[in-house]
Amino acid sequence: MKNTALTKTHEALGAKMVPFAGYNMPVSYEGVNIEHQTVRESVGVFDVSHMGEFLIEGPKALDLIQKVSSNDASKLTIGKAQYSCMPNETGGIVDDLIVYRIKEETYLLVVNASNIQKDWDHISKYNESIGADMRDLSDDYSLLAIQGPKAVEAMQSLSSVDLSAIGFYSFVVGDFAGIEHVIISATGYTGSGGFEIYCKNSEVQQVWDKVLEAGADYGIKPIGLAARDTLRLEMGYCLYGNDIDDTTSPLEAGLGWITKFTKDFVNSEALAKEKEEGPKRKLIAFQMEERGIPRNGYPILDADGNEIGKVTSGTMSPSLSKGIGLGYVPVEHSKIDQTIHIQIRINKVPATLVKLPFYKPSS
Repeated sequence: MKNTALTKTHEALGAKMVPFAGYNMPVSYEGVNIEHQTVRESVGVFDVSHMGEFLIEGPKALDLIQKVSSNDASKLTIGKAQYSCMPNETGGIVDDLIVYRIKEETYLLVVNASNIQKDWDHISKYNESIGADMRDLSDDYSLLAIQGPKAVEAMQSLSSVDLSAIGFYSFVVGDFAGIEHVIISATGYTGSGGFEIYCKNSEVQQVWDKVLEAGADYGIKPIGLAARDTLRLEMGYCLYGNDIDDTTSPLEAGLGWITKFTKDFVNSEALAKEKEEGPKRKLIAFQMEERGIPRNGYPILDADGNEIGKVTSGTMSPSLSKGIGLGYVPVEHSKIDQTIHIQIRINKVPATLVKLPFYKPSS
């Protein structure tokens, strides 16, 4: 079990620690509902240092990224980030990731913790014939996510960079919390705005302490992985291992918008054919109409009680006070406003298909 540089800090704060993706991680401090609402209403800070970081450099860097990722990284300018995925050779997804263009020939790929080795091996395989410079920085860098509508205001005193000027999916390499040259990125996994801060392991304790100090007047709290999950699910963001994996195509998962057929990439021909013919199943979003919490693996039933799919992610939404979930069903059962049923133990509980996101700031 690996620890992040802040593990002892989380334990001292009374966090409930759990094994996650091979790391000892804080799942909650005060409770998922309190932490969730803190991020929706003010500002919270997550330690997500378990995520992986690969540096891809040199004249062949873009060629390699274009080959292994589905989105068009040639559109990235310095200071911009892009959500993408890495298709496998059989129609599924190796991982989803964020690509940052740091310099002209320097890119940072941020990947899921559980897939670090798998992703490295996959990219390395294609790099044999391309020859970009690759470095795995995952064990040397920490990542904090400062999320919520008050994040900019609460954190501005920590940086000479105008945080309000950093557009969504843009980033700046600048000073933050007394540390020079950190990446301040307007990205996140909550749908409530904010930043992600990349710094060295040796610097993260100072950053964490100063973030909590600067945010004290704004009600900042440390937030665990349980609230990270409810926040991302309210937005309909996919979680690797649940909603996308080696068996789900990006088109089935509603990720056609990051699958660009203007270039050649791994399995692009087969995916282009799938797009042309239309995927046979689709990731749907549903809201429970009666009491009941959908969970991963619960059967999804049609109106006649036949099983048509399984829930991939589900929870009780703290913002909506309703059960919400995602799951794959045949395309003919994927129409918005259609009624389905979720099998919860012996009960068949009705649910309605809805358009994402579940949570809208006005709600």
